[in-house]
Formats: sequence, structure tokens, C-alpha cells
Amino acid sequence: MNLSIVIPLLNEEDSLEELFSRIDKVCRSNSLSYEIWFVDDGSTDLSWSIIENLKVQNPQIHGIKFSKNYGKSQALHAAFERTNGDVIITMDADLQDFPEEIPELYAMVINENYDIVSGWKKKRFDNVMTKNVPSKLFNAAARKVSGVYLHDFNCGLKAYKKQVVKTIDVYGDMHRYIPVLAANAGFRRITEKEVQHQARPYGVSKFGTERFIRGFLDLVTLWFVSRFGGRPMHFFGAVGTLMFIVGFLSALWLGISKLIDVARGMYGHLITDNPWFFIALTMMLMGTLLFIAGFLGEMIIRTNREHKNYNIDEVI
Repeated sequence: MNLSIVIPLLNEEDSLEELFSRIDKVCRSNSLSYEIWFVDDGSTDLSWSIIENLKVQNPQIHGIKFSKNYGKSQALHAAFERTNGDVIITMDADLQDFPEEIPELYAMVINENYDIVSGWKKKRFDNVMTKNVPSKLFNAAARKVSGVYLHDFNCGLKAYKKQVVKTIDVYGDMHRYIPVLAANAGFRRITEKEVQHQARPYGVSKFGTERFIRGFLDLVTLWFVSRFGGRPMHFFGAVGTLMFIVGFLSALWLGISKLIDVARGMYGHLITDNPWFFIALTMMLMGTLLFIAGFLGEMIIRTNREHKNYNIDEVI
């Protein structure tokens, strides 16, 4: 199979039939065999009923229904486990992405051997203050921290080699950082393609400005995990050991100073009267705790960590 198209959605009943019609037309006209995975992330409208109706006459359509809203990362994770195409395309269901971009994205992966081709909505039709400006700031920070130079990390329209989606682990809110996760896993042929964008024709956006706050926090997490996730002892153990040594040397210096004072016949000054005593004690305690944290982290990553923190009601 040439293509697997993954479409997470939440309350998009007005756009699904048009979206499928355009995808089907594009794939047929370019002789591309395909499957579509709709992932209903807890919709409360008729989205799932429409998917079921489309499935009746179109066997290339598949659907996953979550019991509630878990988020886009979980939706992608559930679909990636089931895809069969040589190239996986992800896109949003709100018709802001153009299905007509699919053939060129597919060709760039197959013919030019890219691991990931990320869409770049150079000209956006969103609110300037609540979407465009925060997005530019967010993308600039993401490029600086991650070292992956894309203009638009948040664009839902992306194309992946099958090996990429079967290797990486998408969890939490990490869907926007899939190129970074892929780069950390050794997939370095990552590029971007300028894609068309239009204003949402139906419904309302499911993402508010708070997603940028979560995005920056996730970016910090990703930076740390990419450098120390495999060996947490390298960070916690090193910092803990350093703090313990500094605290121990400070306490030793206080003890030696007290002995020297006693040898000189100087009495009346307690070690606990010196603020350095409490600083040294605190550093030794914190150093010990950080070392233990590193040790526990090493033990945890040796277990089989499972990120499947979602519940599926139905698969068709």
C-alpha cells in the first residue's frame, strides 16, 4: 500500500465527507493505493456516525473511537500502530489543510528519500495576535532548543516514512515535536515543504493560546530527555555528587576550624552558629537525594514503559 492517511478529529461532522471526497479524488487521479485512519478523539457530535457511514461503501476507511478526549498525541499513537502504508500522511480534519498536497509530499519521501517532510504554512489565515505571533515565537524557540530547523512545528500536514512512525513513541503533547523525536532516533533527513492554508470553513478551533504554554514546557522536557533520558544518572548523579562533595568539604572545613579554635583555647562558639553549617548540611542532603533520583531513574528506564494511556471504545 502506498499511503496511510491519519486524521485525528474532534467534533468535525461538517467537514468529514468533503475531506474524504477530496482525498479519494486526489489518490485515484494519481494512482495511489491508500487507507484512511480517522481517530475520533471523544467527539460529542455526529462525527463517528459519519465515519461509520463512510466505511460502509469505502473499505479503505478505518476508524478508531476513543472513550473520551485524550489529545492529538494519543490519537496519532493509536493510528500509527495500525498503519500499513509505505508513507504515512498526517493531516487535520478541519479542511485548513489541502488534500491536494498529498501527491507531492508522497513523492518527496519516495523519490527524494526524505524521512519526514513537514508542511510549512508560510501564509496563514489565523488570528494574528492569538495564533500567528505566538506561533512564530514558539517555532523560533523550538528551532533554537531542538536543533531541528523547521519554520512550522505545529503544522498538522506531514509525511513520514513508515519506519519513522513505527520507531518513535508519541505521547503526552509531543505530537508537535515528532520531527525532533525522529531526529533523536537517528532519522536525519528532515525537510519542509510550503503548503497552502485556508481559514477554517466549519466549526471552531479546538486549541487555545494555552497550547503554546504547554508547548514550551514540553520543549524543555524534550531537551532534557533527548540528552539525559537514556542515562538519568549522568545528570542527577553528577549534580548530586558535586553538591554532596561541596557540602562535605564545607562541613569538614567547619570541623577543622573548630578543632583549631579549641587547640588555641578559644571556646564559646558553636559550629551551629555559623550559617555555613546549615548550607553544608542542606547541600549534602540534596546531593544524596539527587543521586538517589538518578539511581531510581536508571531502574525505571530498564522497565517496559508503556505510554498507551488511552481507552479505545471501538475500531472499524
